[in-house]
Amino acid sequence: MNYHLFQLVNSAAGLNDPVDDVFEWSAVWLIYVLAVAATVPVLGSLRRGRAAVVRVVVTLAVAFAVGQLVSAASTEVRPFQTHPVHQLIPHAAGSSLPSDHATAAFAVAFAAFTFLSWRWGLALTILATVIGFARVWTGVHYPADILVGALIAASAVSVVVAGGRVYERWAHRRRTGTLA
Repeated sequence: MNYHLFQLVNSAAGLNDPVDDVFEWSAVWLIYVLAVAATVPVLGSLRRGRAAVVRVVVTLAVAFAVGQLVSAASTEVRPFQTHPVHQLIPHAAGSSLPSDHATAAFAVAFAAFTFLSWRWGLALTILATVIGFARVWTGVHYPADILVGALIAASAVSVVVAGGRVYERWAHRRRTGTLA
């Protein structure tokens, strides 16, 4: 199923050079545009305090750590290592699961959505989706690599939300002197 979906997307690569150029650029450079765009809601939230920004950074760190663990445990190699593909961008061989680009992009997008601004989060989620699609189009990732990256990002946000609640309860008890 994963390879079949990969073939559906990647088989269109190499047929139209201007379209390929857009996806090649998106696969490599759009992550930087996403990072710069994410600074807008981050800077806007600094006026209200640093807690939201800290949560975004922690989300990214948790997602990165989990992504590294999953990658170390994965035996999935990149599509171009085992199948004939239309590989449009250079990439080293190695573990394919999860996509670091997708994990980072979705972590920033979901964290922005949850902690900063749902409008910015939605816009960043669209950019993250384009990045993920482009990574499949260009032949360096399977669709499941992108999906797992998004799931890791969503899980990281959930962990940070839960951790934030635990911390807030602890801080409240500490302020009110009800620590046991």
